[in-house]
Amino acid sequence: MPGTSFDPASGAGLPPPVLVELPGGDAEPDGGVRVATYVLEPEGRRPAGDVVLCHGTPWSARVWAPVARALGRDHRVFLWDMPGYGASPKGADVAVDLVTQRRRLAALLGHWSLDRPHVVAHDIGGAVALGAHLLEGVEVASLFLLDIVTLDPWGSPFFRLVAEHEPVFAAVPGPLHAALVREYIAGAANHGLPDDVVATLAEPWLDAVGQAAFYRQIARLSPEHTAPIVRRLGAARSPVRIGWAAADPWIPVEQAARLRAALPGDPEVVTFPGRGHLVPLEDDAAVGRAVRTWLTEVVSGRV
Repeated sequence: MPGTSFDPASGAGLPPPVLVELPGGDAEPDGGVRVATYVLEPEGRRPAGDVVLCHGTPWSARVWAPVARALGRDHRVFLWDMPGYGASPKGADVAVDLVTQRRRLAALLGHWSLDRPHVVAHDIGGAVALGAHLLEGVEVASLFLLDIVTLDPWGSPFFRLVAEHEPVFAAVPGPLHAALVREYIAGAANHGLPDDVVATLAEPWLDAVGQAAFYRQIARLSPEHTAPIVRRLGAARSPVRIGWAAADPWIPVEQAARLRAALPGDPEVVTFPGRGHLVPLEDDAAVGRAVRTWLTEVVSGRV
C-alpha cells in the first residue's frame, strides 16, 4: 500500500517559516503573539485557488507537508504552526486553548488577506476551523474535515491524567519524556510510520521548553471549548466533506457518521481503509487525491 512521502532530511518539505505577529487577545493582554507560517505557490501559473491547512495535536504544519506540496503545484497553500506548537513560540505565556486558537486563525486569514479560502483541517484543527467559521464569523469556500476533534467524547485517559498532574509530567527526566512522546505519536498511526518520521514529529517537544509545552497544551484542551461549536454545527454556511481513517485508534470512524448527521447538506464521508489518525502522513497520496477531488467539485459547483 502507498505510504508517506514525508522526507525528514528535507526539513519536512516546507519552506522556512515566516513569523507573523498577531495582536494579543483576551488570553494575552500584555501583547501579541508570533505565529510560524508557510506559503507554497505554483511556479509559472496562476493559482487555482487558496487552501489553508490546519494541524492538530501534538503535531505542527509538518503533518501536512506532503499534501501541501502536492496541492501547491496548482494552488496557493497556507499553513501555520499554532502558537504552542512546531516552530511557533511555546513558552508558558502562550495561550493554547481552542478559543484563543480559533481567534488567531480568524486574525491570520485577515493578515493573509484571504477571501473565502478553502480550509482543510485535521484533529483539533477541525475544532479551530469550525470555531472560526461558526463563532468568529469567518467565511470559507469549503471545509474538508479529516479525523477531527469536535464531538464528544474526546480526550483519552492520558489527556485526563496529564490535566490532573501536569507539573509531574513536565518534570519527568528527559529520556523518559522522549520515549513517551515517540510512543504516543507512533501509536496514533498504529505504529505504521517509519522511525525517522516519528522522530521528526517528536523533535519540537524534546528540549526543556518543548517538554513543558507538550503537557501544557494537552492540559489546556477541553471539551467545554468544543461544546458551543457542536451546538452550532447545523449553521455551517459552506460545503463540507468529511474524511476519516477507518483504523483511527484515537477517534473511532463511527464519529464520522455522527458528524455527518449534525451538519447541513448531508455531506459525503470519504474513508481511508487501514489507516490511523496520522492519515495525512500514513497515506498522503490518498488524502491529497481526496482533497483535490473535493476542491474540483466545489469549484465546478457539483456540491
